[in-house]
Amino acid sequence: MLGLAVASFGALVYAGYHTMAPRSQVYGRTFTGTGAGQRHMALTFDDGPNDPYTLQLIEVLSRYNVKATFFLIGKYVDLRPDIVRDLIAAGHVVANHTYTHPNLIFKSQSQFRDELSRCERALDDAVGLNHAPLFRPPFGGRRPAVFRTLQRTGLKPIMWSVTGYDWNAKSADAIENKVTRQVRGGDVILLHDGSHLAFGTDRSHTVKATEDLIARYQGEGYQFRTIPEMMAGT
Repeated sequence: MLGLAVASFGALVYAGYHTMAPRSQVYGRTFTGTGAGQRHMALTFDDGPNDPYTLQLIEVLSRYNVKATFFLIGKYVDLRPDIVRDLIAAGHVVANHTYTHPNLIFKSQSQFRDELSRCERALDDAVGLNHAPLFRPPFGGRRPAVFRTLQRTGLKPIMWSVTGYDWNAKSADAIENKVTRQVRGGDVILLHDGSHLAFGTDRSHTVKATEDLIARYQGEGYQFRTIPEMMAGT
């Protein structure tokens, strides 16, 4: 009996880990980058649009001629569709991050489909068909049923290989240090221009860290690409 209990506990731990682990491919294939050693990377930003920090990021990215990929929360898209249009006008990629940012491992499939479709509708209203068929699960949470729904809708699941842990960072330097310790080339970098907790959340550290990271890696000969550009090259 003890052995069975230990095995059951181990199975639960294994299952739980792979619902959230960014690079796990156990429950379904996700895109996390192109492999170590490549001289390019992708900047991705979650939880926007967010005034004024998404707008500040547009300015920083324009200054360095970098295009990024933004996974947007639908309720904020409805609130500020003008910022989404600014992202598109600047040449960035925008995509689905659900409507309210729930953890999908605790949601039914009907609830997930509603989150997905409401965000798609918000993006359609803001920019027509000018958004990418990409999806990033909030908190990285996913399970097999999530992948089945995505397959039916044609949305490609995108995770990450590097995170700056910027949602609670105390400084831009802290974000930069966490990212640089993980970069191996060919990476998808996760940062945040907003927060699911509140519109207007301060992301000034992320803006500064983004500029520092771009300057650093462009100086080392890296190119920055959007997620669709990276996927096209694989």
